[in-house]
Amino acid sequence: MRELTDLPHRLREALVAAGFTYDNVADLLGPLAHQALSRNETVPGLRRTTGGSPLETLVRLFLLQVPVPVAAAEAALPGLVDRLAAEGLLEQSVGEVAARMDVRPYAADDTHLWVVSDLTPGLDGAPQRVGADYVLGVSAASTSLAQLTIRHDVGRSLDLGTGCGVQALHLAAHSREVVATDVNARALWVTRFNAALNDVADVIDVRDGSFFEPVRGETFDLIATNPPFVISPATGERLVYRDSGLPGDRVVEDIVRAAPALLADDGWCQVLANWVIAEGTPWDERLAGWLDPSVDALVVQREILDPAAYVELWLKDGGHHPATGPRLAGSAARDDYVHRYDTWLSWMQEQGVEGIGFGWINLHKSAAAGPRSPRRELLEWPYDVEQPIAPAIAAWGSAVRTEVGLDDRLVAPADLVQETQGAPGAEDPATVVLRQQRGLRRARQVDTVEAALVGACDGELSVGQLLDAISRLLERDPDQTRATYLPVVRELVDEGFLLSS
Repeated sequence: MRELTDLPHRLREALVAAGFTYDNVADLLGPLAHQALSRNETVPGLRRTTGGSPLETLVRLFLLQVPVPVAAAEAALPGLVDRLAAEGLLEQSVGEVAARMDVRPYAADDTHLWVVSDLTPGLDGAPQRVGADYVLGVSAASTSLAQLTIRHDVGRSLDLGTGCGVQALHLAAHSREVVATDVNARALWVTRFNAALNDVADVIDVRDGSFFEPVRGETFDLIATNPPFVISPATGERLVYRDSGLPGDRVVEDIVRAAPALLADDGWCQVLANWVIAEGTPWDERLAGWLDPSVDALVVQREILDPAAYVELWLKDGGHHPATGPRLAGSAARDDYVHRYDTWLSWMQEQGVEGIGFGWINLHKSAAAGPRSPRRELLEWPYDVEQPIAPAIAAWGSAVRTEVGLDDRLVAPADLVQETQGAPGAEDPATVVLRQQRGLRRARQVDTVEAALVGACDGELSVGQLLDAISRLLERDPDQTRATYLPVVRELVDEGFLLSS
């Protein structure tokens, strides 16, 4: 593996001098071209970048992936073209320079970053050629994990399966030390380059090895991972960035089972993952069997794909669809696609796969003292949520460890609204729903006592006093009301409908 020199630092200087930041690129392209590029279409962007400025040259070179004149490249990257070509980021031909790797501006936590990765495949419908050691850049999955990951200051963090290192860059902003691991040698070099490019090489320790092997015996305050979770048959082909080589969803199960031993007290492990929904077994029951008793767990299933839709998604991602894949002669492309599709779908059927779940697994090793039982919530929530969702995940971790008793005083969050439905003219509503406007934006149907309790929780009176007052108002037995509704209050706190005052 080639050693890094001062090249990342000098490249950073050139990018800064050219104003090659996310905001400046978005302003240059404008909404239409920016959105088109997100769909892998470059024509609107090419029309917006004809002026020859250093910023326009860098956008055309690295983002739109078209050759630029040597003179323009030298002006945008003074003294660097030959060196970048020697390191494999550029290639030169007579009079022109083309990108061999992507250099992309990235905005994170009010900080300007740059991420090097392999070129985006499939621009303008070109055939997608993705090699086994392909290094994926910033993607929808990496953005989702970044929004999920809790951002409080910590000592040690682990980016498991770092890829291009984008999660490590996020973690470096609030961690004293970050360990980034991968089995892909090219990914390790790219991560080291990105760490140096973003001036955090002294924070990020890049290690070669599979899963937790490189960090055996160590503990972390935060583990973030978007593992190679694609659920596929063992056909001998493997794209390292997405395929683990393990059967089914074993890679996710292994991480969930092993991670608690690597968590320090109050540590979190946050996983973006796929999992099998097996015939005859509820998804939450199956995943609950993976959870260690030493951790609290919030598992959120965000989406379900049927096996056919899942196979189609990942065949297209790998460049095997006839419309986007390699140009094979005659009907060979279609035959190859149909064979792969049938093989994969048959394997799913043999394995009893009813569907594929996608979502978040959050494990928290609470440092709360005294006897404890794990708090578990496995939630199916395909609805819109506030992003970043990390503060809501952290709030859940605190809420489920909060003691709730009759003497406690609670408050309703400011974002909570109450919705009622019923027939016109009816004395009482048929249903009452409490709905959060922030975080997970949960909704919960409540009865008269719950609605009255939440409405009265302003921190002045205790839970017991409020339940007694509601009992008198509704002519109910106070002792029975306390016994019935104290567990409900516990649920309301866990789910964020009530907060400690």
